[in-house]
Amino acid sequence: MGGVDPVKSVFVDTSGFYAFLDRDDRFHTEAKRLFLKSEAGEWALVTSSYVLHESWALIQARLGWDAVEDFLRELVVRCRIVWVDERFHQLGAARARQARERRLSLTDCVSFEVMLAEGCLEYLGDDEHFKTAGFHAAQ
Repeated sequence: MGGVDPVKSVFVDTSGFYAFLDRDDRFHTEAKRLFLKSEAGEWALVTSSYVLHESWALIQARLGWDAVEDFLRELVVRCRIVWVDERFHQLGAARARQARERRLSLTDCVSFEVMLAEGCLEYLGDDEHFKTAGFHAAQ
């Protein structure tokens, strides 16, 4: 029996959220295009509670409270949030400790584990660590 193909999931990284809000970011135009594409129903957005935490801190520090409110009101609501539990934290921590790369964050490593668990092969963001880990930039 034929059915409707499930909508693919695309993981949103901090760099994607931030670029959408910062008009001076080099990835801004692409981030806006990709968020609009998701809004048209071409894919479902997913992110993690760690990415939300990291994004909030970055946006607040660099862009201010109005941008935080835009982030919460306009972007977060478009995403299904995977709440990081002890298991995801431990998997991400083990990945980070194994990699021992100075600029590879715990949040990125937890993101990779969430993506694997969710079957996400693509990400919305501007972070080369995702490519290095074997994921593909959303088109």
